[in-house]
Amino acid sequence: MEHVVGKRPKVVLFPTKTVAPARAISEADFFIYTSTHGHARAGFYGKLKVVRKTDGKLLFPFDGAEQIGPFASKDEALHAAQRRGEAIVSADLRNPEL
Repeated sequence: MEHVVGKRPKVVLFPTKTVAPARAISEADFFIYTSTHGHARAGFYGKLKVVRKTDGKLLFPFDGAEQIGPFASKDEALHAAQRRGEAIVSADLRNPEL
């Protein structure tokens, strides 16, 4: 699984061709992008994007996904987003959303 922290997510979807759903074999078949937003007064929130590389499927965020936070520090928000991303990857490996 590839973690990208604090950078703007790259587009890894395949907009010009149709890709059949393909299940992932290992954690290396996912991109996890994490960052934070917010400030000390309102709290810090984790931002997360999880993409399955085999078919470009965006696993998170999805419609209705709750926010990650608020947290007292940026580090807490970032670690919470990373843990949520790892949990999504583990769940997709066990029961893929095709």
